[in-house]
Amino acid sequence: MAEVGLTQTGLADSVNAALQRAGYEGTVSDRTVRNWLTGKTRWPHRRQREALEEVFDCPIIRLGFAQRDGSQAPPEVDPMLRRRFISVSAGAALSATSSPARAARSHVGMSDVERLLAKFAVIIASDHRYGGKLTIENQASALAGEALALQARGTASQRVRNALYGCAASFTSSAMWAAIDGRRFAAAQRHFDRASSLAAMSGDGGIQFRIWSHAGSLYRHMDRPSDALAANDVARSLSITRRDPMFASLGHARHAAIHGLTGDHRAVRQSLAHAQEALIKADAEAQRPMWISAFYDQAELESLALAAYLALGDYEKAEAHAHRSLAALRPTMQRSEAIAKARLAQAQLGQGDLEPAVATAMSIPKNPAGQHPRIGNMLHNFGNALRITAPTSPLTQAWDDYVHSSEGTR
Repeated sequence: MAEVGLTQTGLADSVNAALQRAGYEGTVSDRTVRNWLTGKTRWPHRRQREALEEVFDCPIIRLGFAQRDGSQAPPEVDPMLRRRFISVSAGAALSATSSPARAARSHVGMSDVERLLAKFAVIIASDHRYGGKLTIENQASALAGEALALQARGTASQRVRNALYGCAASFTSSAMWAAIDGRRFAAAQRHFDRASSLAAMSGDGGIQFRIWSHAGSLYRHMDRPSDALAANDVARSLSITRRDPMFASLGHARHAAIHGLTGDHRAVRQSLAHAQEALIKADAEAQRPMWISAFYDQAELESLALAAYLALGDYEKAEAHAHRSLAALRPTMQRSEAIAKARLAQAQLGQGDLEPAVATAMSIPKNPAGQHPRIGNMLHNFGNALRITAPTSPLTQAWDDYVHSSEGTR
């Protein structure tokens, strides 16, 4: 693990990726790995043994595991050597014993990186349609494990290694975003811790921006605006925001949404003005990472402005930004459309426009995009606010009936 740069979480992900490639369910967790390391599990399940051999490209016995009969090692392996595997650093042990495995290591090139990115594109598309699903989080995390497994099993140039670390960081960041979107904040924090270290090893400023920007969003959704501003400031201070106005624009727009939580009207206006100015300057044809090209545009800027003004209680401006966001959205952004409509309904309700508010909320599809955890929470809050605002209104009764019928069809 030390030699190939795998943490306990990283090894779990890599083994799960190998299991999935073999057609099995990936069920290895951090706890499973800890049981291996402490000796609590002395002989893993056959599928796990085969996956471990694939990840490390060496026989299971060379990793220090004992067979079920309690023997310390098979006859062909010196027991002293096995004890050495347990007691010394992994790097020293492997350098002493794994030369045959090293000789069999395959070459890893940019074509392997491109193959991973092609798989990543599928996950990005699924996220835009559904968002927040645990399956998306797990798929992204498993893909990160696959990138790290390539690091472990093959020889590669430094450029390719940096690209693989960048892929692993980017995929883990997507797992983090899916967890944020699904309101699984503890899982999101774990993904952030891992993604930030992988990004540092990649030297990729773009992915470092994404991870710290996601951290800002995580803390915003957790109602921790001070931490959110600090994390987003890290993203905004990176050199990539000076090289590419698109990154600068996203940083400013997310800052505006955070300032909305603090009640700072002036900061919201300034941040949105900076975001708009930078977006106008950005070269639409420039080559950028897939993750930012796939979602950030005028519609997303308007959506973040909507979130900011909604938090400020300026419902009229929030509604205006909602309509602009919906008008500019790409057809594939189904999850974003549902979020914008849920916020629009809140803005309309805040102005006392009950009939359009209920109509907007009911227009959100009941498909998986509409069942997104964050949207579900927003509609729950909408219903509570509606009952407080107009407890005896027929529109409130109509909404409650609609909710009950929707729950009955799931």
